[in-house]
Amino acid sequence: MRSSDSVDRLGLWTAVAAFVLWGLMPLYWHLLKVVPSLQIVLHRVIWGALLVAAWLFFKYGRGWLRETLSLPGAAWMLALSGALIAFNWGLYIWAVNAGHVVETSLGYFINPLLNVLIGVLLLRERLNAVQWTSVAIAGAGVLWLTFNYGSFPWIALALACSFGLYGLVRRQLGVGPVRGLGVESMYMLPVALVLLAWTAGTPQGGGLFAWGVPVAALLVLAGALTALPLIGFAFAVRRIPFTLIGLLQYIAPTLQLLCGVFFFGEPFGTDRAIGFGFIWVALAIFAGDGLLRARRRAVAPVA
Repeated sequence: MRSSDSVDRLGLWTAVAAFVLWGLMPLYWHLLKVVPSLQIVLHRVIWGALLVAAWLFFKYGRGWLRETLSLPGAAWMLALSGALIAFNWGLYIWAVNAGHVVETSLGYFINPLLNVLIGVLLLRERLNAVQWTSVAIAGAGVLWLTFNYGSFPWIALALACSFGLYGLVRRQLGVGPVRGLGVESMYMLPVALVLLAWTAGTPQGGGLFAWGVPVAALLVLAGALTALPLIGFAFAVRRIPFTLIGLLQYIAPTLQLLCGVFFFGEPFGTDRAIGFGFIWVALAIFAGDGLLRARRRAVAPVA
C-alpha cells in the first residue's frame, strides 16, 4: 500500500498549478461573456483537441493514436474518461445557464472530499490521525454547506462524482497524460463538430469570428487553457496519493470563491463563511502535518 507520507514533488507542484489555473478560470471566461456558453464549450473541445493532436503528431508521428489505443484497456478506459469529462462539462454549462451557479460551486467543494474517500476505500491509501482529523473537519464544512443550501444538491453531487471517477480512471490507466487527453479529445471532437454545425443557424450559434477577432483569439486560446490543467491533473494523479489530490483540490473552488466575491461582487454571508471556514482549517491542518513530516525526514540522520 502507498503511504500518504511518500509524495513526489513534481507531481505535487503540477497538481497545485493545475488547481490554481482552474481556480482563476472564471476571470478568463468573463472575457468571453458575449459568447453563448454552449459555443464556449464546443470551441474548448475543438481547439483543445487540435492543439493536443498537433503536439502528439509533432513528437510521436502519425502512429501515436494507434500506438496508444493498442495498449491493454486504453480504448475503452479513455472512452469512459472522455465521456465522464464531457458529461462534467455539459452538466456544468447547463447548470450555469439554468441558474444553479451556487450548487455547481458546492460540487467542486464536495469533489475533493470524495477523492479522499476513493483513495482510502478503493486504492487502500493510509491516513494518519492528524490527516483523518482534517478530513473530518472538511467533511463537516461540506455538510454545513449542503444542509444550508436548502434542497438535495443533485447537480453538485453529479459534478463531484463525474470528476472524481474521471481522476480514478486516469490514475488506473498506464497512459501518459498528453496521450490520454489526445485520445479523449479524439472521441469528443466529432460530437463537438456536429453540434457546432447544428447550432450554426440558430440564435445560440455563430462562426468563430461572429463576435470579432479578439474574441475569436480568446476562443482558440481557451483550447490551451482546457488542455493544460487536465494534462497536469492526469500527470499528478499518477505520482502522488489520491488522498493528497483530494485535499489539494480545495485550492480551485477557494480561488473561484475569491474571484466571485472580490471581482464579480457576489454575496458571501455568514452561513457560507462558516462552511468555508471549516474547509480552510482542514486544509491548514493537512498542509501543516505534511510540512512537519517533510522537515522531520530532512533532518533525520542517515543510518
